Amino acid sequence: MKVQSCKVLLKDVKLFGYHGVLSQERVVGAYYYLNIAVETDFERAMETDELVGTLSYADIFEVVRREMSVPSQLLEHLAGRTCRAILDRFPAAHTVHLEILKENPPMGADCQSAGVSVDVRR
Repeated sequence: MKVQSCKVLLKDVKLFGYHGVLSQERVVGAYYYLNIAVETDFERAMETDELVGTLSYADIFEVVRREMSVPSQLLEHLAGRTCRAILDRFPAAHTVHLEILKENPPMGADCQSAGVSVDVRR
């Protein structure tokens, strides 16, 4: 068997945060949904059944949670900061795909969510 790609995934993570261009958004806050995919080589974990051969999704979540707790005006800035923190914390991470969606954004439209998506690599 030849492995082509390995990713650790966190889907539809719901967190509360204080991000937005409008000052009211940084006071009231909103819910955000995040999807994270971190590409790494976990072939060792596939063979050994040991955590040391992969990245812990719980540890990735802690990095994301910490970054979400720091207010930003722009989701783009938050996304860049979060991706950088993941790559800094996990040397075995090759790429990070991150989506951040703000629930019910204040833009005068009937919209479930709006946000950003970014793919970064080391």
